Amino acid sequence: MTKIFALDGIGNIKLTKNSRYKNLKITVRPLQGVRVLIPPPVSFEEAEKFVHTKKEWIKRTIARIQHIEHNYTRFNENSTFQTREHRLRLLKHSKNTIQIIIKSRIIHVFYPDYADISDIRIQKSIRKAITEAWRIEAKTFLPVRVKELAAKFGFKYGTVNIKNAGTRWGSCSPVNNINLNVQLMRLPWHLTDYVILHELVHTVQKNHGKNFWALLEKVTGNARGLDRQLKKYNLNIW
Repeated sequence: MTKIFALDGIGNIKLTKNSRYKNLKITVRPLQGVRVLIPPPVSFEEAEKFVHTKKEWIKRTIARIQHIEHNYTRFNENSTFQTREHRLRLLKHSKNTIQIIIKSRIIHVFYPDYADISDIRIQKSIRKAITEAWRIEAKTFLPVRVKELAAKFGFKYGTVNIKNAGTRWGSCSPVNNINLNVQLMRLPWHLTDYVILHELVHTVQKNHGKNFWALLEKVTGNARGLDRQLKKYNLNIW
């Protein structure tokens, strides 16, 4: 169950009631606006009253989120975008829906011919389509590259898992499974390799102590420098 209500000074807020929600919660996220997650025992009226009590917090959070959104790529009718293997095509169609088709190394995003491409729903769909193309590429490239680098430097690992996690470029589990983010596919090749080697070193050194950095330096040749380069990229903003 969904409801939209307008709050003075903020704009439209989406209220969503679902049995999966255990607590009343407000979220403010880039390109998603303000949402209120409502568990079944709470009425829409109670949720609206709760939102009013959090109005100043919402305003402050929106200001911070808008700063983040400013750094996102804004797509328009003439935008070009190229992944390692796929090219983006933005096309209008006569339907009321947004449709994504990835075929023959082309990312097709169809949107209604009457719609403004700057609409947040269309922008999110474009980003979703590009991320899916990265996922396709990641599943082909990353496991092979892990195998190559592990063989070259003598590391042993378990499985390679591809995820779209929001907090890490990669991780290594206690049993040496390597988890890699699909977003690695938008990094320069040498930084993708750096993240993979970083996680492979964790199969031997589980913390970030002196021995970890010494081994990472040995296999990369410039561990600290590469780490500084990686920090220039934001995992969630592109």
